[in-house]
This record gives sequence, structure tokens and C-alpha cells, in this order.
Amino acid sequence: MTDNSTNTSYIKAMYVFIIFICGIGNFAMHKAMMESNHPMITEARGSFSKFLGPYGSYIIEFGMLAAALIFANMGMLSAVIFYGVYTLANGAGAYVLFSNKH
Repeated sequence: MTDNSTNTSYIKAMYVFIIFICGIGNFAMHKAMMESNHPMITEARGSFSKFLGPYGSYIIEFGMLAAALIFANMGMLSAVIFYGVYTLANGAGAYVLFSNKH
């Protein structure tokens, strides 16, 4: 009986670890994009500032990370998949923004 519960604990820990590493990447990409002077980002920053203050987009980013970590700790593989896709989308957005091909 303990083998199954130990295995489940390792799986949950791996899910949390994967999301945590993706979260570090997401926050790094988010900060880089928010500090850029791209007109689209400047406009979005203004929109978030009206409703949530100057760090509103960081609050939303943190909320998504916290929710993903909670669901991963519950053993939900779908949380890892969703947050992985979200990280890839953020990476694609950062690549397009910084690639000078726009």
C-alpha cells in the first residue's frame, strides 16, 4: 500500500516542480516584455494599470501560477499540460516581439 502512495507523492512533486520551472520562465519572459518599449505592450500596460494598478499583469501571472501549482499538487496532469502550453505561448509571443521580424 505504501508503494502506491509513495509513487503518487513523487508524481505530484514532479508536476509541481515542472510548473514551478515553467513559472520562472514565464515571469522572466513577462518582465522582459513589460520592460520593452513596444507600442502594443505599452498600451496593454496602460489597460492593466487602470484596473489593477501598475503591477496588475504580474498579479494575473501570479494567480495563474498559484492555481496551476494547487491543481498540480492535487495530482492533475491537465494542469501541467495547460501550464506547459501557456508557457509555450508566452515563449512564442516573446520570440515574435523580440525577433525584429514584425
